[in-house]
Amino acid sequence: MERNGKKQTVVVIGAGLTGLTTAYWLRRSGIDVHVIERQQRIGGQIQTHRHGDFVFESGPTTGSISTPEVAELMADLEVQSHGKCVLETAPDAAKRRLIWKGDRFHALPSGLVSAIKTPLFTPLDKLRILGEPWRKRGTNPDETIGELTMRRLGKSFLDYAVNPFISGVYAGDPNMLVTRYAAPKLYQLEANYGSFVRGAIKKSKQPKSEREKLATKKVFSARGGLSNIIEAEANFIGNENITLGAQEVRIEPTESGWKTTYLDTDNRLCTIFSQEVVTTCGAYELPQLLPFLSAEELSPITSLKYSPVMEVNVGANNTYGGDYCAFGALVPALERRRILGILFPSACFTQRAPQSGALFAFFIGGIRHPEMLDLNDEEVEKLVTEEWHTMLGFPAQAAPDLIHISRHQRAIPQYEASTGARLEAVSSIERTHTGLTIGGNLRDGIGMGNRITQAANFAKQIIQRYHEAKL
Repeated sequence: MERNGKKQTVVVIGAGLTGLTTAYWLRRSGIDVHVIERQQRIGGQIQTHRHGDFVFESGPTTGSISTPEVAELMADLEVQSHGKCVLETAPDAAKRRLIWKGDRFHALPSGLVSAIKTPLFTPLDKLRILGEPWRKRGTNPDETIGELTMRRLGKSFLDYAVNPFISGVYAGDPNMLVTRYAAPKLYQLEANYGSFVRGAIKKSKQPKSEREKLATKKVFSARGGLSNIIEAEANFIGNENITLGAQEVRIEPTESGWKTTYLDTDNRLCTIFSQEVVTTCGAYELPQLLPFLSAEELSPITSLKYSPVMEVNVGANNTYGGDYCAFGALVPALERRRILGILFPSACFTQRAPQSGALFAFFIGGIRHPEMLDLNDEEVEKLVTEEWHTMLGFPAQAAPDLIHISRHQRAIPQYEASTGARLEAVSSIERTHTGLTIGGNLRDGIGMGNRITQAANFAKQIIQRYHEAKL
């Protein structure tokens, strides 16, 4: 790779999942690319840890094969990594979702009989479901998920299904998140079919291409942890094409493209000229990264709110006969407990805990209780141990064999009413400054599937422009 005033085709800012996946597909197409990362490691929020027989994540725990791009990436990585990066999907037995109500967890209904019997929803709201296909469409394009749920399903569905689901995905408030941005598939069901139920039925009957069938919606990880995805991408991109520990990164337009400068770990000023540059960092980093843009131009983007989240992995060498075969358990806000929810990684994926044990990931804080991240480690350990006993039923004499705490002050962006202005600002800047792409989870969704899909689309667009420029 040539630096210090020499040319590079594409520069990617950020060595998280979005940045590395973009660079991976560009390299697969034979395009020169260099990735610049502020931290001393790759992966961004993704980081897999190993402690004895426990394998756990301190960032995202799972993804969903929500688009063909996810399946295609994993299939390609398996080949390119010579089998070191292998897709692992959760078994059907782990599909069960639990919701806390009163003094215990209840399974979300999975069929007609369980829907009738569940104590999660009121009898009136259960009856109202029958009328959902005939309710009028909404007229407010910025209707929140909470408002939409109340209008179409009822309060108990909001309290005991949607509220905990939003806590699990966004660590946010359904009454603040706008449906068409935060839950676009749900929004499209009503917009296109007039009903969730009618839309889901019609969509299930629509023929799918072989490529569309790749989007199985299954929960996935990589065998051995998500860091194996990151490492496989980085190995293919090449260490010589990735700079870690870069400080004071700045991007400026030039007459023929872009100039990126940064200080390396020896405090030397480095310069790369490129035809294209892709940013994948948080919205809050853009003013320093793109100094040629005014505060007024960037304010719709930098005003993006993030929810703070603490993730606490708790491992047990012995389950004492407990049944922990589920994807996870969520806690509605009105139950007023101290956690947002618990995932059960060892029920979903192999070799995450000792054979007789289990691994749990507790999530704390969010928009609901940001102050929880101020607790010290001793207070956090006491809290999760108490909930481990109370909510998961571990006997009083048992103690966790592993507690690992990770704090993320800016964990998950909140797609609120300001999202439309943010997306328009991004589009306007990109239209004005050819060759600049502003990506990351400030747009196009927050999940791993969204990140992979966005990266694949970025790479396709850049590859197309590259070949058009050579004609």
